[in-house]
Amino acid sequence: MFWFSVSLMTDIAITVLVLVVAVAAFVWNRLPVEIVALGVALALLGTGVISMEEAFSGFGSATVVLIAALFVVAEAIDAAGITTWLGGLLVRFAGTSRVRLVLLMMGITAVLTAFISVNGAVAALLPMVVVLAVRLGRRPAQLLMPMAFAAHAGSLLVLTGSPVNILILNAAMESTGHGIGFFEFGLVGFPLLVGTMGLAVWLGPKLLPDRSPDALPKDLSSHGDTLMQHYLGDDQLTRLRIPPDSALIGLPTVDPLAEHPAGLHLISVQRPSGKPVRADELSAGDQIIVRGDQQLINEFATAHALEQTDGATCGLISRSYGVAEVVVAPRSNLVGTVVYPGMITASGALVVLAHQRPGDQLSRERATVAAGDMMLLQGAWSALDKHTVDHDVMLVDSPDAIRRQTVPLGPGAVPALIVLAAMVIMLSTSIVPAPVAALLAAMAMVVLKVVTPAQAHRSMAWQTLILVGAMIPLSSAITTTGAASMIADGMVAVIGGSGPLLLLAGIFVVTAVLGQLISNTATALIIIPISLSVAAEAVINPITVLMCVAVASSAALLTPVSTPANMMIMQPAGYRFGDYWKFGLAVMALYAAVAILLVPVFWPAHVL
Repeated sequence: MFWFSVSLMTDIAITVLVLVVAVAAFVWNRLPVEIVALGVALALLGTGVISMEEAFSGFGSATVVLIAALFVVAEAIDAAGITTWLGGLLVRFAGTSRVRLVLLMMGITAVLTAFISVNGAVAALLPMVVVLAVRLGRRPAQLLMPMAFAAHAGSLLVLTGSPVNILILNAAMESTGHGIGFFEFGLVGFPLLVGTMGLAVWLGPKLLPDRSPDALPKDLSSHGDTLMQHYLGDDQLTRLRIPPDSALIGLPTVDPLAEHPAGLHLISVQRPSGKPVRADELSAGDQIIVRGDQQLINEFATAHALEQTDGATCGLISRSYGVAEVVVAPRSNLVGTVVYPGMITASGALVVLAHQRPGDQLSRERATVAAGDMMLLQGAWSALDKHTVDHDVMLVDSPDAIRRQTVPLGPGAVPALIVLAAMVIMLSTSIVPAPVAALLAAMAMVVLKVVTPAQAHRSMAWQTLILVGAMIPLSSAITTTGAASMIADGMVAVIGGSGPLLLLAGIFVVTAVLGQLISNTATALIIIPISLSVAAEAVINPITVLMCVAVASSAALLTPVSTPANMMIMQPAGYRFGDYWKFGLAVMALYAAVAILLVPVFWPAHVL
């Protein structure tokens, strides 16, 4: 027994020492966080606190699988244009007002969190918020932390917002015989959300770090207009659809505008999908792409009863087709070949809309290609993705990036929304475990071609996955060695016999402190039985104590390692480890006030 106790205390001391060194290394910020996290797992393994299997168990844990699957789902939501649509709504209603932008962004994040979890909501909205910040000339660091903190508050709006809520519900059922309503969590969640929004608006400019990330995405929201101005100048590019009763049907495809007025130029004949027409004769539904003065285009369209199909993207970009700007690479096989506007490329899937040599006028006739020449290609989005990855040319902006920022609710929006709804239903009803639900949704996004396998692979934020996977052994060690229970028991014992408010304050402090070091789910699992036993001894309503634990468990605000959501925003915002506590402490004070003062109002501490 003596040797067992000595060994146990040694494991506790080693675990606490590793924890302290890890936090110091994170704060020091001189080593990559992945190296620190992996070093933690290896240190625990080397000192014998955990076994080999335990040291690497985090990388096969359900948590890492859940996060990885959510990255794919988030990628699909972004690729389908759903986040672009949400971003458009934000820009439309927020305008240039920082206050409206922050409030709307945080509100959308909180509502989404209530259905797909904190990590899922942050992963889904992160690309949109970063691009939105660039578009509006703001630093992502000023928006991403309020977004993540809104997600934490949103997890308490309804029962399905967090796994901790389910644990609280189960504990309430076991201890009192009756549970907590689906929307009852909102009694504390809504004040937390409103208060967090107010703090972000009031104190955000003072407490949020003014940092820039290593790299920012390019704002491509007005890319169609930019390309039109660069390649076409004052001319317009319009698609004229041939109706079923048109006299043009049956005419040669090579020049359907043989008698067109001067100043009107035929570019190509395409299908509605953007694919060039290779048939010899025109057919109903074909689209004639013309360039010239808008008045001439209107007159010609009226004379031939043609329908103008263009929208706001000036004939360059739609849900079905888009454009890619390429530069001819040095020593390219294209050097010395002939190119002209309207030429169909060798693949048969793309058409050359324009060709220009730097410093020269835009070419409207046949020209010999030289290294450094620029070409504007048009075709279906899938064709652009496939045929512009070529060593002969260099892409200026990828078609995928253009589509995501310029096409709201693209072709994959409907299947993406259906899969998202199915995942929400599975998560809210617990038909299957959360990792299984997320994994099924991620697989469905690939099968339904909302994202390609390559896009799914690229969606992985490896820094986050490595950090979470490598830190899980430390979280387990803190629990299994008894370090967490020893700390919690000692702190709760000091105030266990005091009044209800001091008891709630003590439980909040213990839960919040542990929540900065280990996952909030693990924190709740440790604190729930301890707090219930103290509530029984002090003859206090167990529901009061449990709701205090629920609020405190969501207050993982002071470090990036406290939740995966906090970690996700670190790199895109350019945050450092020590950037979270300034604004986090202000929000933490709000959580403390709600847990200690507001919880007893809705769930009285005295037992009837």
